[in-house]
Amino acid sequence: MSDQGYTMISSDISENVLTLTLDRPERLNALDSAGKAALGRAWHDALRNPSVRAVVLQGAGERAFCAGSDLKEIGATGQVARTDVLASCLPGVAEDFTKPVVAALHGHVIGLGISIAMYCDFRIAAPTARFRFPEVEHDMLSGFSAIELPSLIGEAAALDIMLTGRSFDAFEAQRLGLVSVVEEDPREAARSLALRLAALPVSAMGWSKRLLLAERRTRIDRHLALVDQARREVGEHER
Repeated sequence: MSDQGYTMISSDISENVLTLTLDRPERLNALDSAGKAALGRAWHDALRNPSVRAVVLQGAGERAFCAGSDLKEIGATGQVARTDVLASCLPGVAEDFTKPVVAALHGHVIGLGISIAMYCDFRIAAPTARFRFPEVEHDMLSGFSAIELPSLIGEAAALDIMLTGRSFDAFEAQRLGLVSVVEEDPREAARSLALRLAALPVSAMGWSKRLLLAERRTRIDRHLALVDQARREVGEHER
């Protein structure tokens, strides 16, 4: 269970599949600072747990996968998460995550919610899912999305959705390449895929991910300092 002051990360392991649930449905699973740190610890622990061979990431409730960062907390404290904390809650950013991750997306998928999904290996969305990057209108950044999104959907499309902040649906997300597939029940579909992935050889899976994402690893390492600088300068401007 969760309350309005803290984002819980619920977890369950069954048949070598870890299901992580962003569990704050009353706030559309928006991540506060504690929730970001908790999600980072969940990725860290899952990587080192031999019982975990695949991961499903989902949101609790019916209204949202994740509505991004908790803007009420940011407004009240005047603080945003440190870059290292933010990096830790994105699978494969703070450290290589060699196990397959499937995101089950429904309802609102906003800002940081898209960023987290982007760094998962598969993104399965409900037909009713809605996506949006609202950061620019709040004088904020989505730095890790900005360095990765062009490689997924191309520069022109990335500039369009990140600079305008417009909303788009699951079918456009699939056409762009942001969503792998659209399914009526993304949680069930994600679970089914994760079970198939968990049955595959661990070493081959891990090395395949390392090789497939080697360029992304280089890109993250090359631009990490720039992301941190951008976030600090925008934060100083806000103050």
